[in-house]
Amino acid sequence: MGNKIELPEQAILWKDRKRTIFGLPLSFTRYRLYEDRLIVSKGFLNVVEEEIMLFRILDFKIKLSLGQRIFRVGTVELSTSDATNKELQLLSIKKPREVKQLISDKVMEQRKIHGVRGYDSIEEAPGESL
Repeated sequence: MGNKIELPEQAILWKDRKRTIFGLPLSFTRYRLYEDRLIVSKGFLNVVEEEIMLFRILDFKIKLSLGQRIFRVGTVELSTSDATNKELQLLSIKKPREVKQLISDKVMEQRKIHGVRGYDSIEEAPGESL
């Protein structure tokens, strides 16, 4: 028998794809939100997955261009304390305001679970003072 690792199944709280022309999900960029993490998968033949733990998210921004508003999509930008992903964008998703609120609520839950306050996760650079 092989060395298969069994991980507990987590429910996906939200998922969507990057929407392209006319707001259609004709993209190979996929977003999945779980209870404790957000995963962005990009690619078709070569797939790259970025994962961010929710308690590392520091700030949110919603961007709605004219074209996005016409097709009822928007972009949610996340600022994080993650070393490899300081900025993460959920590009052209449906219901961006509701998604931002869902992520925000889950971020607060995860911060409580991990005992992290928003400013605790900001690290001071050497030679700088806040």
